[in-house]
Amino acid sequence: MKPLDIAIAGCGVAGLAVAALLRRRGARVVVYDRLETPRPLGSGLIVQPVGLRVLDAIGVGAAIRGLGAPIERLHGSSGKRVVLDVRYRARGRHAACGLGVHRGALFQVLYEAARDSGAEIAGGHDIVGAGDGRLAFAGGGRSAKFDLVIDALGIRSPLSRPPQALLPFGALWASLDWVGPFAADALEQRYAAARKMAGVLPTGRLKGETRRQAAFFWSLKHADRAAWRAAPLDAWKEEVLALWPATAPLLEQLDAHDDLVFASYAHRTLREPLSRHCVHVGDSWHCASPQLGQGANMALLDAFALAHALATQSNLDAALGEYARLRLWHIRLYQAASWMFTPAYQSDSAAIAWLRDFVMSPLSRAPPAPALLAALVAGEIGGPLSAIGGRQ
Repeated sequence: MKPLDIAIAGCGVAGLAVAALLRRRGARVVVYDRLETPRPLGSGLIVQPVGLRVLDAIGVGAAIRGLGAPIERLHGSSGKRVVLDVRYRARGRHAACGLGVHRGALFQVLYEAARDSGAEIAGGHDIVGAGDGRLAFAGGGRSAKFDLVIDALGIRSPLSRPPQALLPFGALWASLDWVGPFAADALEQRYAAARKMAGVLPTGRLKGETRRQAAFFWSLKHADRAAWRAAPLDAWKEEVLALWPATAPLLEQLDAHDDLVFASYAHRTLREPLSRHCVHVGDSWHCASPQLGQGANMALLDAFALAHALATQSNLDAALGEYARLRLWHIRLYQAASWMFTPAYQSDSAAIAWLRDFVMSPLSRAPPAPALLAALVAGEIGGPLSAIGGRQ
């Protein structure tokens, strides 16, 4: 297939990753974003082993590993009972672990990779629609015509079908200095049934900085958000400390409600990634709760699969069909797993929390469950890289 002219809507993880990969294969790429100077939104995340392989293919794997914090396990407790204990090494003594990163660090290495590869970054374009190979902007303007438009605008993309409803629980997030008696190699969580959840994730550092950071998060229902903001912040801090006293040095860094960002989540998967006007990647195609830590991972795999399909197929229609084939099974598998896991950690159901604590937790520590859970968290179930043509 001849080199294509490609427009990418959205300068996030999916958009920047696919831009860098496509430029390496000779495509002309323009990335459009609403912000004049694109920047990341959010706090911390875990890049899973499969996602790290994609970053290696882009050429930024070493850079992000130098910034992030290796995550060896996921650990959570309810009272004195351990109810989550996932260790990446359960897959094998030399198995790769996850990497806790600040979203800003991941954005920076991908932004530089896309820009250095020759992709054009066009900020200040509020995208409201697409058609006939062009993007439509707020105010009536339109882009030049492209061979392909890629939608990487995320969960609220105007180019995609919106989720039917947001999940009842979202989360408050904050990026804070790393302090306190927390494991430097683990995502730690504390629960009160499934109604309350606090978490601390080491995220390494931002580029150019030396101080280490942590992402702190707290489950919060949409219906309770207004009441949380109206109440004194100290009242909320007391609630957190009652659940997890060790978070005191983190909470001391929070002076106002605006120091935390509220994130919403939804479950949605379009039947296929192709619509009349574009092809979707990442959250604009599929989105889920963060319980399995797969959001950035899935976006990177989508980018890798789309770039591979465009490079190996003889025409555009065949390439887009191949992209759908490469990703759909893995996406459906993880969407189903996320849907099943979410109520155990974010819901009002006392019965589900009891089942998690007294039935599922003991079973999860009996072989072969530890290895299967570790592979699930690592993003490896379904062999997504093997399907695309990369070594798992």
